[in-house]
Amino acid sequence: MTHPSTVNSAHSSDSVARTPLPPTAAVWSGPEQGFSVEEQPLPRLRPGEVLVRIELATVCGSDLHTVAGHRPTPVPTVLGHEAVGVVEAVGGSPVLADGRPVVPGRRVTWTIGTSCGTCRRCTRGVPQKCESVRKYGHEAITDHWRYNGGLATHCHLVAGTGLVAVPDELPAEVAAPANCATATVVCAARRTGLTAGDTAVVIGCGMLGLTAVAYARDLGARHVIACDVDEGRRHLALEFGADVACSPGALETAVKEFGADVVLELSGHHRAVRSALDLVGLDGRVALVGSVSPGPEVSFEPNTFVRNLTRVVGSHNYAVEDLTEAVDFLVRTPLRDRFARLVPESFPLTAVDAAFAAARTGAAPRIAVRMG
Repeated sequence: MTHPSTVNSAHSSDSVARTPLPPTAAVWSGPEQGFSVEEQPLPRLRPGEVLVRIELATVCGSDLHTVAGHRPTPVPTVLGHEAVGVVEAVGGSPVLADGRPVVPGRRVTWTIGTSCGTCRRCTRGVPQKCESVRKYGHEAITDHWRYNGGLATHCHLVAGTGLVAVPDELPAEVAAPANCATATVVCAARRTGLTAGDTAVVIGCGMLGLTAVAYARDLGARHVIACDVDEGRRHLALEFGADVACSPGALETAVKEFGADVVLELSGHHRAVRSALDLVGLDGRVALVGSVSPGPEVSFEPNTFVRNLTRVVGSHNYAVEDLTEAVDFLVRTPLRDRFARLVPESFPLTAVDAAFAAARTGAAPRIAVRMG
């Protein structure tokens, strides 16, 4: 049974009573066919698998790139990977990242991809690049794995997925981005060794950048410099704890005043990458995070890197330990209400097209899809 999605559906409100949908997924079949919101059979769970009823999912930039045709994705699929939900059923005896058993009724989030734990990549500490990784919101539907993304009433978590408990008091709007935006920032901070006393420079103040500003403060950064082309995002960066929020043209001046021990480049723009490499200080560290699609080449003069003891790392996705820390950070941060306001609208699953239309405007860092 298929229910076509509608662009004209109004977004949901907390004051409106919600009727739980039957098992339903927003199936993406490519830019020409678009979404179809349709009922799908629930899986018969295998050992180590978990079925989660999704509470809320948020639309990530990678979802927008897929829908725009800029990101190749096998179809048909269920997009979405930023989500939070409640365990409905388990197969075998899966455990949470902290070793506790996964039981029905437990509120959880999960890693964006699976890891086998035994291949060379996993044992070397980069499980997000597991040789047999399967990523939620990025894989084609199969007969066994129909609910393989967040834009559905359920998500079928296959063996090898890392699960982290989410406290009931953490709002869904705050918790949902944890397993992409927040955990990605935590991983980048870890890979650069961002620590108390550092001056952090955050380039790009979308969802990841604002999270990075707040997380740098949480880690005890001495100064935080935020940079973005958009004035509204610069104002938000100040609210999230930046000492300075400047345009790209003023970044060099700010760095001369405060320094640049760690630079987190989150925009992916080649000029921003060039700026990050140019401005990092002596013995400084640069994490390139935003460059997830092919772009213009960026050159550098190696003598400067050698003499300045510069370290540059790529940082993509994260390990389950980073997701655990991401949830812990969102629980302890005094900015929880500000994070919630970064997700100002939620749409019902049947209005998935409207949700993506709202997300494409860029008016808010995240738009949510609520299952009910």
